[in-house]
Amino acid sequence: MHRLTTNETDRGKRLDHFLQEHLPQYSRARLQSWVKDGRVLVNGKVEKASFVLRGGETIDVTPADLPPLKAAAEDLPVEILYEDDAVIAINKPAGLTVHAGAGAHSGTLVNRLVHHFQSLSKVGGDLRPGIVHRLDRGTSGVLLVARTDAAHRALAEQFAKRTTEKTYIAAVQGVVREDSGRITKPIIRDPAHRTRMTAKLGRGRDALTDFRVVKRFGDKTLLEIRIGTGRTHQIRAHMASIGHPVAGDRLYGARPAARIFLHAVRIGFTSPATGERVVVEAPLPAEFDSLQ
Repeated sequence: MHRLTTNETDRGKRLDHFLQEHLPQYSRARLQSWVKDGRVLVNGKVEKASFVLRGGETIDVTPADLPPLKAAAEDLPVEILYEDDAVIAINKPAGLTVHAGAGAHSGTLVNRLVHHFQSLSKVGGDLRPGIVHRLDRGTSGVLLVARTDAAHRALAEQFAKRTTEKTYIAAVQGVVREDSGRITKPIIRDPAHRTRMTAKLGRGRDALTDFRVVKRFGDKTLLEIRIGTGRTHQIRAHMASIGHPVAGDRLYGARPAARIFLHAVRIGFTSPATGERVVVEAPLPAEFDSLQ
């Protein structure tokens, strides 16, 4: 059991936000499930996740394991852009979740992959077979999948050493005045909004984003973006930090739109199977045409 005590600085915080700050070893979904199941007591009483703290409370948390998640094969389409004996490159559509998690168990990209391919890397465990890196649910484009454990480790090393080349196309809100630019602001989880990241606090993990204007039209700008690091929500947080959130990205302050207009258009890597440099491109989705 974990026993936590709130103080004056915690006044006004939601119970679930307080738990996320003080028990970072557990996922947000797991903590919320414990609150719902009555495994979190505030001064001996069960409260809702939205309960507002006043300071001075004693909070007892009794952990419980969630049932393990496992990818389940589903006969759903997968668009293959490239494949060899080590790697499969997939064109992930916007709105498709990569693997199962809180609130998403069926229809995932991983479930589709398990159906279509006999064997995938097991390095990521039963929940993430073959998955070396990921794209946010709202982001479309090229995603690499490892067929074998050796390929997985080789690709992961390339990502860690930053020898992969990742290029995105994004439509951002507002007119970007500079023809090109570089953003190096560190990124950290937003303490006020735990579902998003922020590059506005001057601390966090290092991050590098380069952008070049492709076209300006109306109240939006089309950018080509290259990232030298792979932080969570990196492009989304960096663009929001300079006042140009990705179009449609409501989490980062943009107006609602048909989708989040962020697309992984190209990735370059060295194939573990051949040792040759491979560049895979994903065509720009039709939704981008509506921005012209």
